[in-house]
Amino acid sequence: MKALFALLILAAASLMPVTASAVNVKSLDMGKNVQVWYVEDHTLPMIAMTAALPAGSAYDPAGKPGLAAFTADMLNEGAGNLTSQAYQSALSNKAIRLSMTPTRDYLVISLVTLKENAKEAFRLLGLALTRPRFDPDAISRVRAQIVAGLQEEDVDPQDVASKTFMATFMGDHPYAHPINGTVASISRISRNDLRTFARTHWVRNGLKLSISGDADPDTLKMLIGSAFGQLAVKWAPPLPAPKRLGAPGTKVIPMPVPQPNVVMGLPGILRSDRDFIPGYVANYILGGGGFSSRLMQEVREKRGLTYGISSSLDTLRKAGIFAVQVATRAAAMRQTVDVARATMKDFAETGATEKELADAKTYLTGSFPMAFSSNAGIAGQLNSFQRAGLPIDYIGKRNALINAVTLDDVKRVAKRLLNPNKLTIVIAGSLPGRSAPARPLPGPGKPIQPATPPSKPAVPKTGAPGPKPPVSSTTAAKPKEQARMPAADAPAPNPHP
Repeated sequence: MKALFALLILAAASLMPVTASAVNVKSLDMGKNVQVWYVEDHTLPMIAMTAALPAGSAYDPAGKPGLAAFTADMLNEGAGNLTSQAYQSALSNKAIRLSMTPTRDYLVISLVTLKENAKEAFRLLGLALTRPRFDPDAISRVRAQIVAGLQEEDVDPQDVASKTFMATFMGDHPYAHPINGTVASISRISRNDLRTFARTHWVRNGLKLSISGDADPDTLKMLIGSAFGQLAVKWAPPLPAPKRLGAPGTKVIPMPVPQPNVVMGLPGILRSDRDFIPGYVANYILGGGGFSSRLMQEVREKRGLTYGISSSLDTLRKAGIFAVQVATRAAAMRQTVDVARATMKDFAETGATEKELADAKTYLTGSFPMAFSSNAGIAGQLNSFQRAGLPIDYIGKRNALINAVTLDDVKRVAKRLLNPNKLTIVIAGSLPGRSAPARPLPGPGKPIQPATPPSKPAVPKTGAPGPKPPVSSTTAAKPKEQARMPAADAPAPNPHP
């Protein structure tokens, strides 16, 4: 009953209404090379934390892709004198939620606990980070789980297209290999590999930490010290800059599927670029705004070629990527690609309308507070800002930056980003037929020839509607969780830039 009550408290805490303007973010001094932001909120007796360690898949050694993610999956599989079962029981008995999400740049760790259990929660996390067991039976079990997941991905055209796109687009850079590795590479990873990676990448320097909840600064210092104070004070090796981005052309991965998937991409911009915010707004208008976006209107609404198409402007520490993802029936793939390219070309040449820009600003500024609707959401969102290198006062400036974007800004950045002739195109499935001759897109109010709607896609394994984000799905693996909580408790899956 006590555990059930604790779960209900945590679920209720996730629904507390909070606005971005009401979030008072402060910095906590935990020593050189450690960044800690916190929000003190005594509304409910809970604490949420998100931490990022320099332990992403880009640090995987040559020949062993997936090592960072494999090591992350072992974080709650036993530590100190606690076996895997004992460790996970210690978490669940106190209603402590611990999840690990390996990304290309970082290992992101999330912790949610009641205030009364916070000391134990942070102690257990510190034990896992500094004294992981890596027991052979746990390694074998987790290895089998990873391999089973990879085998499923190998027959999913969406996963195949996304992974092959990154491999093609990034070339020989560490970002190119899949976060979770391959069946062959996971089979080669040894216990010593796991121990070595944890020792060299679960380190103190470069730690980015955000906390929201019922704790004062002195308490937070004690909790943070117990979890991270014993980490080695050293740096992970630096990541190289990409030698090139993109491989213009079309690559087809043959798969016997009725609905091929395609990912199309171009070099993007880094988060520090002055054009990022205008680019973010431009992307929303072009393909990030759901049914209101240009791509959705042209590809789905006017032609019935797909049930969903989306674009994203993704940023990694060393690279930016603009990408479009869509699935359609095999016979319509060429037309779908052609229309998407033409829409990008038209947008680069003409820019946005006043209404499109006004609608984008309304949504992007109005939805921003939703990212701060829970302590877990606040911690997760703040940590995403830390990882992007943004200042601590960014929350107060963000909407003004969005509202300052002009039509000229959108047109300038669209022209800078969108060159359909340089697209890297990866199709998982087939590409029958030839491209139709290029012709102007029909303008507003002009009739078009009705198209045959695509067959209704099968429901994805997760049950989530619509396609995955094209590259976001390859920049972060699925989180591994302990004591799964209601969905409302989780931070927003797509943090606001």
